[in-house]
Amino acid sequence: MPRPGAHGQHGRVVLPADYVAEHVELGYAITAHRAQGATVDTAHLLVHSSSMTREAFYVAMTRGRQANIAYVATDEAHLEEHQHTPGYEDEVTARTILYGVLQHEGAEKSAHETIEAEQEKWSSIAQLAAEYETIAQTAQHQRFATAVARIGLADEQAKAVAGGESFGSLVAQLRRTEADGYRPEQLLFHAARAGGLDGAKDPAAMLAARLAKLTAARSGGTRPRRRPRYIAGLIPQATGAMPADVQQTLRELQDLIEQRAAALASHAIQESQPWVRRLGPPPTDPARRPVWEQQVSTIAAYRDRYAISGSDPLGAAPRRSAGRLTRILVAGGNRQSIAVDKLPRKVPGKATAARQAAVTRERCHPRINKRWASSAAGYRSNLG
Repeated sequence: MPRPGAHGQHGRVVLPADYVAEHVELGYAITAHRAQGATVDTAHLLVHSSSMTREAFYVAMTRGRQANIAYVATDEAHLEEHQHTPGYEDEVTARTILYGVLQHEGAEKSAHETIEAEQEKWSSIAQLAAEYETIAQTAQHQRFATAVARIGLADEQAKAVAGGESFGSLVAQLRRTEADGYRPEQLLFHAARAGGLDGAKDPAAMLAARLAKLTAARSGGTRPRRRPRYIAGLIPQATGAMPADVQQTLRELQDLIEQRAAALASHAIQESQPWVRRLGPPPTDPARRPVWEQQVSTIAAYRDRYAISGSDPLGAAPRRSAGRLTRILVAGGNRQSIAVDKLPRKVPGKATAARQAAVTRERCHPRINKRWASSAAGYRSNLG
């Protein structure tokens, strides 16, 4: 092994084989924890998933004097579903993985910080929306299963659709269709008539895809339709017949979501946060001010739902749902109320609220827990 001499000269030392076997180990690859305090010429870090904490990432990327290089593995087939970067399960890139690493904090929090974090989590729109979506999906399952049975499919096909793995996705698409102002049962009938389902591995997924195309094709038309029904501009409002206690629960969740969005928007406007400034100046016309504030509230709800904290209104790498959000902002009021042109029209990625809803499925109860309401009220009071 090379050894520096007393005057900068180098020599060679030969170690006995028995000594090497017992006391020497290869040091070219070590964990980030063991690398703490070490200094090398160049450090090379392997990031295999977003489960790495940002503290460990910092340690590993500050060991080299001359260079620190991170190699990000985007092949995540070996990971469990919960180990993927939240919100980017279907868009695995080096950037999304590193984003997940930077969001993964491993440092211990104080008791006060832990309480605040838990209150923030349970009163966030991300949590409330997941609970609303889960309850709404379950409440409207039978309604749309009945609709499938009435669109003229053979009994075997109707059972395959209602019992398929993707029926939940079809229900979600039908709910979005209704929230956009269309009659879901009518469009479902047209989707079934658009082509046969014989031989389809997943007929429910095929119907959902056809519904999405039908809705997109009609969105620019002049045919009259009902006013869109989205809670805080984001979550399809559940309608139709359902048990009274479920309706009450959904109304309470809707109120909490809208109150949270309004509180966040008010705080952002008062503080003149960077993302608000990027939307352009507020209108001076008093008649247009409420429209502008409502649109800011919608964007605030989107940011809270997807944990966006940067200066970009919809985040540096917006999801596909951001494109729909932009269209709602344009259609929902005066285009000049907000700088909508600065928001994305077509964006990469895919929103995964359904996965988040599945996580809370076991925790949801037909009646909303009152402490969530008090937590939200406490948050609003803290905003001032």
